[in-house]
Amino acid sequence: MTVHKTVHKGGCFCGAVEIEVHGNAEAMGYCHCSSCRSWSASPVNAFTLWKPQNVKVTKGAEFLSGFKKSEMSDRQFCTKCGGHLMTDHP
Repeated sequence: MTVHKTVHKGGCFCGAVEIEVHGNAEAMGYCHCSSCRSWSASPVNAFTLWKPQNVKVTKGAEFLSGFKKSEMSDRQFCTKCGGHLMTDHP
């Protein structure tokens, strides 16, 4: 029997960084906190939560940088185009 794992791929605006996530999301939703509104430059930020072990940078890890706004929010972006990629909420 073949097991098919769902894989979703994404990346930054310029294509320097590519990521993929495996399996199913743990949760999806919207956040209205001031940190997420600042990050997305909008009144609401949509998100999908994945287990960290299911997220993989497949290209351009050297172009990843982060901004730790708080102890609970480490946001990752591409240093070439500024494209938002992911946030780690420990």
